[in-house]
Amino acid sequence: MKKIALLAALVASGLAHAADPIRIGVDATYEPFAYKSADGKLVGFDIDMANALCAQMKAKCEFVEQEWKGIIPALNAKKYDAIVSSMSITDERKKAVDFTNKYYHTPSRLIAKAGSVSGTPDSLKGKKVGVLKASTQEKYALKYYQPAGATVVPYNSTQQAYLDMAAGRLDATVADSVEGSTGFLKKPEGKGYAFVGPVLKDESIFGYGAGIAVRKGDDALRNNFNKAIVDLRKNGTYKKVNDKYFAFDAYGE
Repeated sequence: MKKIALLAALVASGLAHAADPIRIGVDATYEPFAYKSADGKLVGFDIDMANALCAQMKAKCEFVEQEWKGIIPALNAKKYDAIVSSMSITDERKKAVDFTNKYYHTPSRLIAKAGSVSGTPDSLKGKKVGVLKASTQEKYALKYYQPAGATVVPYNSTQQAYLDMAAGRLDATVADSVEGSTGFLKKPEGKGYAFVGPVLKDESIFGYGAGIAVRKGDDALRNNFNKAIVDLRKNGTYKKVNDKYFAFDAYGE
């Protein structure tokens, strides 16, 4: 009887755990991936994708907003269970967290006044280049642009960098191509600005696409997310979410 009671308690405990929401860490300053609508609601590709993944896992997402520079420390401090916030899978970040397989992959570009620079590191000598603090774009700018004579200026959000660029306090910024287009170039304040130079490439910095980060050793949650990503690609849900925001397949090759 004691064994039966113990088994029942364990089953009940497991069911209760399974019913717990999955807490998702997100930086809501990254349009069109995660941002606030006019009424203050969290919206964007990352938000819709996280909700679809949770639904596929028969769980509920509970979003926790977090400034980007502290997003990994907050995960490891158990403020939330996973990060679904356009985080690039890099070897350096793998030292602190575990990643799922990618759920999308878009490149980074340099944005500046059209015709002001060519996009080469030398063309940025004496220029101020804004970047998101603790981002892959910051690492790229520090590696390639700073040694060529540019001043790299870190910001807590890309929106702050765009405001300073529109006000003439920055000469250029490095951003994800989709976020830079939607969050700045297609807006009135982006008039006269453009992507300059080629797509930025350095796998050691930009990694292998955007993945979902979980705490080290949380294999069950990581595996569940991986299975859900595959399932959404197969059942058409991924395409439905993708097409709401993009005119191309953000998953990449």
